[in-house]
Order: sequence, then structure tokens, then C-alpha cells
Amino acid sequence: MLVAVAIAAFCSTLLGGFFALRLRDRLHLILGFSAGAVVAVAFFDLIPEALDLGAGTYEPSSVLSVVALGFLIYLVLDRMLLMHSHAGEEHGAHADRGAVGAGTLSLHSFLDGVGIGLAFEISTAVGVVVAVAVLAHDFSDGINTVNFVLKNGGSWHKAFRWLLLDALAPVLGILSTLFFVLSAPQLALALALFGGFFLYIGASDLIPESHHAHPTILTTALTVAGALVLYVVIRLAGI
Repeated sequence: MLVAVAIAAFCSTLLGGFFALRLRDRLHLILGFSAGAVVAVAFFDLIPEALDLGAGTYEPSSVLSVVALGFLIYLVLDRMLLMHSHAGEEHGAHADRGAVGAGTLSLHSFLDGVGIGLAFEISTAVGVVVAVAVLAHDFSDGINTVNFVLKNGGSWHKAFRWLLLDALAPVLGILSTLFFVLSAPQLALALALFGGFFLYIGASDLIPESHHAHPTILTTALTVAGALVLYVVIRLAGI
């Protein structure tokens, strides 16, 4: 199962990059759906699972504090990237900005893969639900990787090299989890942390990106649809 998910993550990222080149005018719809899916996984799967696994070891407030910590960690990393980007613009280093942005997305994709592997340590059902959300987000990562490089003066060849690295990153993240096993309390904290990551990615990245140039009712409807679809998938997986 993990091998199939790893291959799917690789292909999803590549497809996102190719779509960035071919379907620019429709990408906001895909990003809108992805945003709803990612936020739904945090609220309906990762955080509840973290609370269940941590019961008897951690107070719910402690688990939720780790969720907040994950959100803030991703916030700080994101703002550091923005500050670096503005400094690059002041010195004309657009190519460096593109490389830093693409590199950060690749690191994030690696962490996505780790999240999938940890979810499968809990159960196949939880792993599948998390994988579905990550695959949707990997698609948008592929889009953003290509756009980041091209918008900052990079060539098509350079954008494609970064896209390949970004596509390999979740595969490496999944494989890394084969070499360590976490206890239930440790998994609780890890899932809580990733829940915070997902909340930030959806609320502060995907939703604004999908709404930026196309503030349409359809985009908003697809965000809600993404959340509802993942809600149903999560409930069915829990049966």
C-alpha cells in the first residue's frame, strides 16, 4: 500500500507541475478544492486521532497546544521565506528567490510523506484518508514549484528539475518512516503537529491562492465541497 501511495504522490506532484503550464486559467478551481480537503483532514482526522491516541497520557489542552505549535512553526518558516524573498528582490536576486521557494516546497513535500507514513502506522484507514489529502496538496505543490521558479526568471529546464525534486520528496518522506516506529503517545504529538501544519497550509496558503485572482462563488463552493468530500471519506473509513 505504501509503495502505491508513494508512486501516486510522485505522479500527483508531476501532474500539478504540468497543469501549471497548460491550464493556468482553471487552477484556482483545483486549488479551491484542495484547500477544503487539507483543512478537513486537519479538523476531522488528524486532530481527533491525536486526541484519541493521547488520551490517558496527555490532557486535550496539551494536544491542542501542539496543534497550535505546528501552526506557528509553519507560520514562522513561511514568513522567513517571505523576508528572504523581499531581500532578494532588493538585490535583484530573483533566481535565488525561486530556488529558495522551490526548495522550501520540496522540504514541505518531504514532511507530507512523513505524515503519510506515520498515519499508516496507526491504521490503513487513517493512512488512506491522510494520503488522499496529501495527494491533493501535492498537486498544488507541483503547481507552486513550477510557478515559483518561472516567475523569478528561471528557465523551463530549471523549473522541471525542481519539479522532479519536489515529486521525489514525498516518496523519500514515506520511505523514511520505514526506519522508525513511534509509540501511541508519540504518534499523538506528531499527528497534532501535522494537524497544525495542515491548518496553516489550507487557511493561509491554498485558500488565499485560489481566491486571489478569481473571487468567484464557484471557487468558494469547491472549497466547501473539498471539505465535505473528505468528511465523507473520513467517516466511511472509520466504519
